[in-house]
Amino acid sequence: MEVLVGLGLASAAGLNAYLPLLVLGLLARFTDLVPLPQAWSWLSDPVCLAVLAVLLLVEVVADKVPGVDHLNDVLGAVVRPAAGGIAVGAGTASTNGDGEWWTVVLGAALALVVTVGKSAARAAVNATTIGTGAPVASTLEDGASLALTLSALLAPALVLVALVTLVLTVWLVARRLARRRPTISA
Repeated sequence: MEVLVGLGLASAAGLNAYLPLLVLGLLARFTDLVPLPQAWSWLSDPVCLAVLAVLLLVEVVADKVPGVDHLNDVLGAVVRPAAGGIAVGAGTASTNGDGEWWTVVLGAALALVVTVGKSAARAAVNATTIGTGAPVASTLEDGASLALTLSALLAPALVLVALVTLVLTVWLVARRLARRRPTISA
């Protein structure tokens, strides 16, 4: 199950860096659903939660604005993999003294793959819709990030369903956009 938790959290962080960290921290602070290991308990600190909430708000707003979303994706190429590594490390509890930091590295790598895919898809959406599709795509990404995060933490078996749905949706949208592309004739 830890593998599914890690897959879900890293993928969610690849879409939205701060949402999985904030949800993880809030659940650890206010419920018994997510016990954080001592090394990761700082995620449930009120100051950390406040900073994550502000950063999430900034990312959500910035990602809805064409042009600004590109800058957000450039910054996200560094931030999202780091967040993925942190989320996997904290969410799977595999770094609690056993020295299994490789899961953090794998979480960062998976988040990087997802964020590169997100950036490529966003570029295609912006090119084919002249930027008007950015808010819709961003909202769908935020929803997918939240669904993956909650699935990973509350019902890890649903992560597979969520990931298959996400991949299928991206593939169908990309295929549809490719068909809509105008051809230039000589």
